[in-house]
Amino acid sequence: MKFVTAVWKILVAIKDGLVLALLLLFFGGLSLALSLKPMAGHVQEGALAITLDGPVVEERTRVEPSALLFGNGSPRHQFVAHDLVRAIEAAADDGRIRAVTLDLEDFSGSGQVTLARIGAALDKVRRAGKPVLARAVIYDDSTYQLAAHASEIWLDPLGGVVVRGPGGTMLFYHGLLDRLKVKAHVFKVGTYKSAVEPFLRDNLSPEAKEADNVVYGALWHTWQDDVKAARPKADIARVTADPAAWLAASGGDAAKAALAAGLVDHIGDKVGFGRRVAELVGGDHGGDDKSPALGAYKATRLGTYLADLGEPKAGRPIAVITVGGDIVDGNAGPGTAGGDRIAALIDKATASGTYSGLLVRVDSPGGSVQASERIRAAIERFKAGPHGAKGPAGPALPVAVSMGNLAASGGYWVSTPADRIFAEPGTITGSIGIFAVLPSFEEALGRVGIGTDSIRTTPLSGQPDVVGGLNPAMEAVLQAEIDMGYRRFVGLVAAARHKTPDAIDHIAQGRIWDGGTARQIGLIDEFGDEDQALAWIAKRAGAAHWHPVYLADAQDSFGAVVQQVLAGDSDSSGGTDSARGSSQRDLAGRIATARLALAGQMAGDLDRLLGGGGAQAYCLECAGIAGPGAPDPAATQAAGAARLGWLSWLFGLAR
Repeated sequence: MKFVTAVWKILVAIKDGLVLALLLLFFGGLSLALSLKPMAGHVQEGALAITLDGPVVEERTRVEPSALLFGNGSPRHQFVAHDLVRAIEAAADDGRIRAVTLDLEDFSGSGQVTLARIGAALDKVRRAGKPVLARAVIYDDSTYQLAAHASEIWLDPLGGVVVRGPGGTMLFYHGLLDRLKVKAHVFKVGTYKSAVEPFLRDNLSPEAKEADNVVYGALWHTWQDDVKAARPKADIARVTADPAAWLAASGGDAAKAALAAGLVDHIGDKVGFGRRVAELVGGDHGGDDKSPALGAYKATRLGTYLADLGEPKAGRPIAVITVGGDIVDGNAGPGTAGGDRIAALIDKATASGTYSGLLVRVDSPGGSVQASERIRAAIERFKAGPHGAKGPAGPALPVAVSMGNLAASGGYWVSTPADRIFAEPGTITGSIGIFAVLPSFEEALGRVGIGTDSIRTTPLSGQPDVVGGLNPAMEAVLQAEIDMGYRRFVGLVAAARHKTPDAIDHIAQGRIWDGGTARQIGLIDEFGDEDQALAWIAKRAGAAHWHPVYLADAQDSFGAVVQQVLAGDSDSSGGTDSARGSSQRDLAGRIATARLALAGQMAGDLDRLLGGGGAQAYCLECAGIAGPGAPDPAATQAAGAARLGWLSWLFGLAR
């Protein structure tokens, strides 16, 4: 027996030693991989090949290791808008680049303002006499807005074009909450603050519908103007007036219908597209003397080209901070605007004393009032300089805001310190209002035999009580807090826009505005993109030569490696299939996938009801306007799974 025991201990020791050795090898290899930095690759004469197999965003979302270990799939490849624009604009003047190709087969889209900016960069390439070629299987609103700026648009024989226009479905929970006997205690200011209407009504109020119709109409006109300017022969009216008749005229062949309406130039598959590009820039032999692979052409991938360009460093630095996504308390992000994280980045830039100015790039529907105020206060500190000193003619350092697709509610709150606000006609802004929602379950619990009682020493003891209900004193206190927050919001805007609080209150009330109207009523100063805002800061700072420095957290090595892997997948070889994950590429699949956004919307709505987020300067009505660059609906659905499951239990009580 002693012999057997000794042998067993030896075997266990060997096993433990092997496991330890494997772990050391694994973590050693991981450490080596994380220490690697992307190297500038060889840029060969040919095309700049851009495969957009994900959304275009203002700020790339951090990739968490736990998401890879326990998630339901690999993270999406995300493209940062200013990097994409920088590469395309550089290609226009680069003698090595003879054409630009866009593979939009798996493009997840972006907001209209972002797409228009990329389109303007593509126009620069065309003005330089270089062709731009785009291909896809299905062109939807986002994909087509980008492709319209191409000199040749290719469509797969089994593909088509579907233009739906802005608009969509909102969910309302008032009837469900009544059935469940759940009380939604809503505290708000603003006639148009429809963010709380899903908990109070079964449909949009007339005021909210009026405002939303105006904004959606403006977005639709802006989209058409952009597409028509880039591609005058596209008969958008024919496509959208009666889609069924338009398709029937071509025998139900969506590809031929798109060609007949001037939406595309060629019908052909990926190999045919590659052969056409090869005619323009040459075929790719794969580094040997063999004949080029079918559809392969000489190309430099986006990641390689960006690495070759490097980061601009000449001249005086101008800091750029991104406020993208929901504004939340804490250190969340990038991809979500954590108030503490962003304020710390701005304060670090302030303390350094090295920057000539600050550009705040805002693409956010807002969120937490506290987080918004924390960011706003940090911007004010930057304006005052590292020692809090101001010059005799005003702030020592110029600050401008560049609004992207969306800068509403809390997104406008953080914009108030700016010396100048730039936006675009398609920007959605305003929504100056505040709300808070608290649920209580006293009636719901009573239905299953759970009673409540209380002992109180003051009217506010145990309040707010989500089990026993809110009493009038607590409701009055909470409404007073919301009223005070609204007055502060209006006061900040009034001071920033040099108007009276009454004048701002008249255009506030939680109403959203399109960029054109916002300019007319004085909420923004002028139309312009990020580059124009940077140029204004440089001029104000007296900097003849300058470069932007994008403030960010310390380099996330793990995320960088993951993004390199993702980029490697999409940057395989010109004209050939890559190792990308498959997506819904036909029309039915694309529309079905888009409907997943409703599940994400429900999870988000429940999070606002049950999450205890405090006072919110948030634009819920902007959810359908923000564009596909918003968080992945599937991820949002997963984040709200616990609350959905909990509510489904309550729903079972109502049967």
